[in-house]
Amino acid sequence: MLAKLSVITIVYNNVKDIERTMQSVLNQTYSNIEYIVIDGASTDGTLQIIKKYQDRLAKLVSEKDKGIYDAMNKGLSLATGDYVLFMNSGDEIYESATVEKVFASASNADIYYGETEMYDENWQSLGRRRHRAPETFNWRSFKYGMSISHQAIYVKRSLTEPYNLNYKYSADIDWILKIAKKASVIVNTHLYVAKYLVGGISKKKHRDSLKERFQIFSHYYGFAANVINHLVIAFNLGFYFLKHRRTND
Repeated sequence: MLAKLSVITIVYNNVKDIERTMQSVLNQTYSNIEYIVIDGASTDGTLQIIKKYQDRLAKLVSEKDKGIYDAMNKGLSLATGDYVLFMNSGDEIYESATVEKVFASASNADIYYGETEMYDENWQSLGRRRHRAPETFNWRSFKYGMSISHQAIYVKRSLTEPYNLNYKYSADIDWILKIAKKASVIVNTHLYVAKYLVGGISKKKHRDSLKERFQIFSHYYGFAANVINHLVIAFNLGFYFLKHRRTND
C-alpha cells in the first residue's frame, strides 16, 4: 500500500506565487497525497485562486494566525498522512514525478531528504544552495549551518510535534533537529526535490534570525562547541564569497 503524504502549504497575501506552488503539488504523479492549505485570511486575491482548486484539497483553512509557525502548526494538526511535507507559497516540488521518486528510493524511512534549487523573484534559477545536502544526515549535521532546506525533507508524521512558537524565525530548524534525534532510518534520495524562492528578508530580521539560530544550535550542540562551529561557518562563508568573486572577475 502506498504511504500517504500530507503536503501542507502556508500562504498569506501571495497572489503572485500561490498558483504555481499549488500546481506543483496537484500535478504530482504520486496518487496518495493529502493536500492541506492554510491561508492567513489573505485580502489580495490569493484566496480566490486557492478556491479554484478547492475540490482537490483535503482541507482549506482561511483565518488570521499568529505568524508562520502558528499557521504551520494548524496544518500539522489537520494532517492524517504517514509523512508530512511543508511546501509553502512561492516554493515548488521539483518536478511532477518527485514524490513518486522519493518514496521509490527506499521503503519506510523516518526521514527522506534531497537537494534544493534556488530561484529569484523572476523565477530564474540561481543553482544549488550554498549548503549542499550532506551525503548522510543526522541531528548533528546542522552544526555548520542548515544543510537541508525545509522544503526538501519528508518526515514521518508520528515523529513530529508542534513548532516551538517561542522561535519567530528559525523554529523550522529546531523542529527538524528534534525529529532527526528521534529518527532511526534517514534516507538521502540523491534527487533534487524542491525549488526554493529566495525571499527578501530585512537586515533586522536577518540579524534576529541569526541570533535565534545561535540559540537553537547552542541548545543542541553546547555553547562552547557552537562558538567554535560558528568560527568555521564564518571562515567557510568568507572563502565561498572570495572564490565566487574571483570566478566572476
